[in-house]
Amino acid sequence: METLVYSQCTTHGGSVLKSGGGGAVSVLGFPLQHLKRHTLPGSKKKQSFGAIKASLAKTEVALLRIGTRGSPLALAQAHETRNKLMASHPELAEEGAIEIVVIKTTGDKILSQPLADIGGKGLFTKEIDEALINGDIDIAVHSMKDVPTYLPEKTILPCNLKREDVRDAFISLSASSLAELPAGSVVGTASLRRKSQILHRYPSLKVEDNFRGNVQTRLRKLNEGVVQATLLALAGLRRLSMTENVTSTLSIDEMLPAVAQGAIGIACRSDDEKMASYLASLNHEETRLAVSCERAFLLTLDGSCRTPIAGYASKDKDGNCIFKGLVAAPDGTRVLETSRKGSYHFEDMVSMGKDAGKELLSRAGPGFFDS
Repeated sequence: METLVYSQCTTHGGSVLKSGGGGAVSVLGFPLQHLKRHTLPGSKKKQSFGAIKASLAKTEVALLRIGTRGSPLALAQAHETRNKLMASHPELAEEGAIEIVVIKTTGDKILSQPLADIGGKGLFTKEIDEALINGDIDIAVHSMKDVPTYLPEKTILPCNLKREDVRDAFISLSASSLAELPAGSVVGTASLRRKSQILHRYPSLKVEDNFRGNVQTRLRKLNEGVVQATLLALAGLRRLSMTENVTSTLSIDEMLPAVAQGAIGIACRSDDEKMASYLASLNHEETRLAVSCERAFLLTLDGSCRTPIAGYASKDKDGNCIFKGLVAAPDGTRVLETSRKGSYHFEDMVSMGKDAGKELLSRAGPGFFDS
């Protein structure tokens, strides 16, 4: 496994990456030259992560090793985690104290097939979890929507960072919304959740469901005319400082998000009290509770990559939990929705998620999830 060590580059304000293996590495933000520019309310001015360069270097012993995937978004999330740890713990702020280890997962290796066809759970987490269990890393940073409902033995996930915007972004060169796309237009998305909701509302559209790759790759395909539009998680675009590419933002009612969308989860070994203590200092409890509610819903439905499932828990102005859940046939011909309201406490929220899942299972009937 190649170890990639990040250190601050004061000259360029970015990060320098040193690799234990040979060869050059370049991870750049992809500016979509021909898209309309839209600035979202409250969005920050675009920032550059800069080029990440690799050179042969000897890895120093670090106090804490962060395991992550190697995509620009995954690295942005690992850097966010590192920066929060450095800000909270002086001993981790010293140069070389934190090491970022890039690990390639099954989902990264197989790009020629739709995720639903690859099958299995943990496509983007399994190898990182194995490295954690084996002691090759100390903590694992995941996009929570990629984390299976059952955690591997000997690991815990005690920390969620504050959640980003959960909505989906619509991006197109030729239309301002899904409703404006002409009949027969092709929308690219690897998500069956998005596909089913698009086709349910707009059956005249077509969906290219093997639209795989990182954010930059998908924007490049759009720019090349492979599809007429795509949907991406707004959270990822914000973390990459790429919101200028957004044409419009879909409301929760238009496109219910994936379970745990916009949330970062950080795992450690169950017997590692020191790492658990570090992670406890970063945990955002409101986010953790919302994610727990949504994952209880997903667990009850036993959702997989072949099942379009959406769920979102939020806090209303009175401090209550509002949960919305959805299951759908992949072709969008059937969509079942439900909602719950209750107190914003762990036990109640988990019960709400489970109850909503049981209701939709009952309403769906036999064979619904096999379609």
